[in-house]
Amino acid sequence: MKFIISGPLKDNLYNMARKIGYQFCRVQKDADGNDEADFSRIMGASGYPKFHLYVKSRGNELTFNLHLDQKKPSYSGTSAHAGEYDSPVVQEELQRIKNQLGLN
Repeated sequence: MKFIISGPLKDNLYNMARKIGYQFCRVQKDADGNDEADFSRIMGASGYPKFHLYVKSRGNELTFNLHLDQKKPSYSGTSAHAGEYDSPVVQEELQRIKNQLGLN
């Protein structure tokens, strides 16, 4: 589920992520070669389920892409997982994030 925050922003991306309970994982390149920060919020003791948040920055705008990983990938070397992208649980998490960041 994608959503966009337009700035100017009150804080940097990493502080915002901590405020909403997400941990930084890494920065990777997207399909277009742009930097994309990867954050997660682990919900279970085994590391799953976890919310996964990818964030791209462009000027005063942050583009968030949120989904829920229900379990880790089944086969090594693959990225396939039981992901939810637009479920009620993901929509509730999106609303929680917006509330925490004061975006409502």
